[in-house]
This record gives sequence, C-alpha cells and structure tokens, in this order.
Amino acid sequence: MEDKIVVKNLSKVFGKDPGKALKALKEGKSKADILRDQKQMIGVNDVSFSVKKNEIFVLMGLSGSGKSTLQRLINRLHEPSEGDIYIDGTDITKLNQKELREFRRKHFCGMVFQNFAVLPHRTVLENVEFGLELQGVDKDKRRKKSREIIKIVGLEGNEGSYPAELSGGMLQRVGLARGLAIDADIMLMDEAFSALDPLIRTQMQNELLELQERMQKTIIFVTHDLDEAFRLGNRIAIMNDGKIVQIGTAEEIISRPANDYVKAFVEDMDRSAVLTAGAIMQPVAERAFTGDGPRTILRKVRKNGLSGILLTDTKMVLKGYIRAEELAEYIKMHQDKEDIPFDSSLVHEPAQVYEDTQISEVINMYTDHKFGPFAVTDRDNKLKGVIVKGAIIAALSESYVPNNHDEQ
Repeated sequence: MEDKIVVKNLSKVFGKDPGKALKALKEGKSKADILRDQKQMIGVNDVSFSVKKNEIFVLMGLSGSGKSTLQRLINRLHEPSEGDIYIDGTDITKLNQKELREFRRKHFCGMVFQNFAVLPHRTVLENVEFGLELQGVDKDKRRKKSREIIKIVGLEGNEGSYPAELSGGMLQRVGLARGLAIDADIMLMDEAFSALDPLIRTQMQNELLELQERMQKTIIFVTHDLDEAFRLGNRIAIMNDGKIVQIGTAEEIISRPANDYVKAFVEDMDRSAVLTAGAIMQPVAERAFTGDGPRTILRKVRKNGLSGILLTDTKMVLKGYIRAEELAEYIKMHQDKEDIPFDSSLVHEPAQVYEDTQISEVINMYTDHKFGPFAVTDRDNKLKGVIVKGAIIAALSESYVPNNHDEQ
C-alpha cells in the first residue's frame, strides 16, 4: 500500500530560540534539561514515520507526550522547527501561506476535536456546511452535500436543531459530519471521543470504523486511551517525551513491546482481546483433498499421527473435517472392496475462524467445539492454518511472541 504521509526528522520547539534547543538535543541534553536551562519546551523530537493511504494511524501517549503537537504539525497548524512533511509527495514545509491554504483545502477534512467545536448559534445543517461555506461553495450545492453527510452519520431529521438541543454523541456526529462534508483525503481527529460516556464512546468508535469502510479516508487519530487505540488503529505509534518509541499493529505492540515504557503501558491489556487467530495459528501438517480416496486419506492421517484431517479442494478452499476413527471404521466395513467409494457422511462441518478473529472469540467458541482443531481461513475460505487448544493457552502468556506466517 502506498504512503500518503511521510514525516522525516520532524521536531518542534516552543520557545524563542528553537535552533539553540535543537543543538542541545543533538549534544545529548534531555527535554527536562532544556526546559530548565533555556526555558524552552520540546514538543516533538526528531520524529520520522509514514502513514499508508486509507489507514487509521493512531498517535497514542500520556498527557505531554507530544501526540497532539505532532498531529498539528502534520497540517502546519504548528510550524515545524526542523524536518519535512510530505503529503502525496509534496513537502508542505516548503509551501508559503497562500499555497498552504490551497493545499489544506484539497487534502485535509479539517480536525475533529474532543470538545466538539460546533458553533452554538448555527443549526446542525449550518454547522455541517460551514467548511464548505468557507471554501466558497455555492449554497445549493453545499446544502445538498451536507444533507447527504448528515444522513450518513445518522443525524437525519435533526438538520434544524441547535447544539444546545443535542446529546454529546450527536454533537460529536456534527463535528464528524462537518469534516466529512469537505470530502478531502485526510482527517485529523484529536481525542475526538474522550468527552463521551463509555457507552456512547464505544458506539462512536463502531460508527467511525463503519464510515471508514465506506469512505476510505486516511485518518490520524490522537488518543491517550490504549483500548481505543488498539480498537481503531491499523497501526499505533506510542509516544513518550516527544519521541515515537514504537510503531506497530496492536498485536505487534502487545506481543513485542519495544522497551520497558511500552511494556508497562500494555501490561494490563487483555491479550485475548487484541491477539487474533492469524497470530497464533500453526501450519497445517497434512490435509486431504476432495479427489483422495478413503485409504489415501487414512494413510495421511496415520503417517502424521492425527486424530482427524481437514478436507480442501486443490485451491485450498476448506470443505470439511474427517475424523480418523470414523474413517478407519468405514474402511474396515468395506475392506473386501478393491476401490472403496468415498461417503460424504464422513465429512463434518469444521470449526472455523478467520485470520482476524480475536482470541477471546475463539475461546468462547471452544466450549461448543467437540472435536478437531480450529481451521483458520481467509475471507475466500482458503485454509491458512490451524489452532489447537495449547496454542490458545500459550498465547495468553505474557512471554508469548506470535509466529510470522507471511510465508504461507
């Protein structure tokens, strides 16, 4: 997937002489040293990363870690002290103010904030069309576009309502709709759901993921909440003292923390809610094919010491599960025949999960599972691996590191 945003050696100093502070950083001085000696604050310190097109990239960290500052640097709401920011190949740090305004208009949906940032004297419709109005879009055109977005975010019927008449969740939808109405590629969301109560917050997270499926934006989402970061982010960047200390998927971060800071961050995380079937699956030792005869299948089973075997076609599409005991009994009943016909009653519905199924869901399914391993497939039903009970138990251990299955 191509890079939408590329950040190189980006730093931000809040103070009168950023160059002096940057020089001190390069000499090994700490953020605290520079604040004490120079009365200058290091907001972001030599950060480099990229964001893929149409991914949700989460900036995660405690208060003061630099996550919100970094987000504001990306569209130059803060001016960088050093470094480059490339968006679709254009280094926006080199643009003058007129060029920057035009670039923002085409590429950024605007920001969705924690405090909703809606205009109290405007109706829902007027709030949603506000960004289009600033762009000089014709009134009829912006009204039509705004009504379409209002419907998408679930506010249809509230177009004439004022902010004081809306709940917190509805206010946040107004802010989200205003950003979406501009219809640019990149959306910046800063603690967008932090002010909501837990139930509404979860609902808004679900709705954001559903909207992303439909609208395919590149989203940079700032949060201090680890559960929210792991739920929303395709990848997460964990920040501390203005630096990014680790970038990865939820699985990578919880399974392979880069240092003690990250390890402490994730130590109370429920691993079963983060790790997926694809992370703990094992290679399939042997499989039966739809053209195999009963004796051929039994030979595969015995050679590999299996209690049963998964059945696929030649394209690896999963077809079922055959129990060794039943197969042996069937062959014994027909042992006087030279060619034993295959009986479809030998094929059972396999226990099956997708690669992205969370382990917590696999655990719940195990209580209803009577025999055989879990078959792990992709969305085209192609067999990718298997999960045995021991693998689930091991995965819940803090010392567990998922295998890399990219070669399958």
